Amino acid sequence: MTTADKTVAVIDGGGANIASLLFALRRLGWRGELTSDPAAIQSAERVILPGVGAARAAMDKLREKQLDQLIPELTQPLLGICLGMQLLFEGSEEDDACCLGVIEGSARRFDPAPDRPVPHMGWNRVVKNGTAELLSGIPDGGYFYFVHSYAVDVVPGTIGSTDYGRRFTSVVRNKNFMGTQFHPERSGAHGAQLLDNFLRQAD
Repeated sequence: MTTADKTVAVIDGGGANIASLLFALRRLGWRGELTSDPAAIQSAERVILPGVGAARAAMDKLREKQLDQLIPELTQPLLGICLGMQLLFEGSEEDDACCLGVIEGSARRFDPAPDRPVPHMGWNRVVKNGTAELLSGIPDGGYFYFVHSYAVDVVPGTIGSTDYGRRFTSVVRNKNFMGTQFHPERSGAHGAQLLDNFLRQAD
């Protein structure tokens, strides 16, 4: 298989920062295809669900295209990023949204404090929970870039966690479904390593 044959379906749900993600994929030798076509998503070797904004609005866009039914049935590796990771869970306090439900748990809003503004924005550490292929080659406590107001508590599938007033899930995996609360495409060398790990792993 040549580099040009390796495709990632990037689900078009209206998320921002798509250009940075597509560029990051291209640097790793993969072609990102922004799409909402179910056939293209089903046939892709890898799928990424990005997301920026509100959970309910994002779910409404997925439902309009019946992707809320397709995504939970996918069998290839899928990576949710930021809001895209939260959408993999059962729900969110944000507008009382019902999400995809492929991972148990729900997102809830951070409690603001004088030294912890909401949204949580900037670089923070990710502590590994055991060993995981997705985090291979990344040091324990490595820094990644976050922008979010809601987060999921630590759950059985948590493979990386971060502290911001409370400890929350920053990397998760359940079977072929994976997610990062941070933006790997904006997280320098560690983010590139995580994306490369996702792209290289066996189905």
